Amino acid sequence: MNLSEVSISFKPKYKANDRTIVKSSVDAYRAFLVKWEEGLINYQEEFKLLLLNSSNHILGIVNLSKGGMDCVQVDFKIMYSIALKSGARKLILAHNHPSGKLTPSEADRVLTAKAKEAGKLLDIEVCDHLIITDENYYSFADNGDL
Repeated sequence: MNLSEVSISFKPKYKANDRTIVKSSVDAYRAFLVKWEEGLINYQEEFKLLLLNSSNHILGIVNLSKGGMDCVQVDFKIMYSIALKSGARKLILAHNHPSGKLTPSEADRVLTAKAKEAGKLLDIEVCDHLIITDENYYSFADNGDL
């Protein structure tokens, strides 16, 4: 028979107690900035995921996709397959606006709503969506948009 083997694994580098805890949008913003390539944050849109366990310990940050100068595509099948593979119970979404404007577009709002609804089906909470620049950020949760 011609069969393919599917293997699922997640190999964290840190023990559960040694992982950083996200207590606020500021913590999430700082975590994302550490992993954002400095030369691209003002040039090319990227979409990243912060994967959290049920206690808000960071499991990891994933570079989900890169786009152009003013848009980025997100594939929810890939996003949630990563979340499931890592055992994440919560997600914080983030993308940058190279323009420096922190106001969410209608496309940003639609994407956030879709991500939240998809997460409900899988019992994975979308805690926030950050729009990031190198100087500041916009939090959907802090602004009541989630």
